[in-house]
Amino acid sequence: MNHGIAIGKVSQASGVKVTTVRFYEQIGLLAAPPRTDGGRRTYDRKDIERLTFIRHSRELGFEIDQIRTLLELQDRPDQSCADADTIAKARLVEVKAKIASLTALQAELERMVDGCSHGRVESCRVIEILADHGKCKHHLHDA
Repeated sequence: MNHGIAIGKVSQASGVKVTTVRFYEQIGLLAAPPRTDGGRRTYDRKDIERLTFIRHSRELGFEIDQIRTLLELQDRPDQSCADADTIAKARLVEVKAKIASLTALQAELERMVDGCSHGRVESCRVIEILADHGKCKHHLHDA
C-alpha cells in the first residue's frame, strides 16, 4: 500500500475530524499508521475508506462496539453476514421505537398548543399540562 497521505487530507477526504481520527486509532477502530522520520502519521486510501465507513455508521446511529464488529466482519469478507444483519435489525428496532416516541411527543405538543386559548397565563393549557405531569398523555402512554 502506498502510505503518504497526511492526516489533514485524510480528515478532509473522509469527513472525520483530525482529533476523531486519532481517537479511532486509540480505540483500535483504525490501525496506527506508519510515521515519517519527523513523526507525522501517513495514511493510504484504505484508511480513508475505513474512516468513511465509520463516519457513515456513526451517522446512522451505530454504537462504537457495533461498528467494531462490523469492521471485523468487513475485514473477513468470506464469512456469513448474519451478524451484520443482526446488528442492523437491532438498530432498526431502536429507530422505530424512537419514531413512535417522537410521534407521541408530537401529538402531545399539538394537543397542548391546540388547547391554548391565547388568553392569560392563569388559564394557559400549555402551562397547566407542564405543571401537572398527570395531564400529559405522552407520559401516560409511555407508562
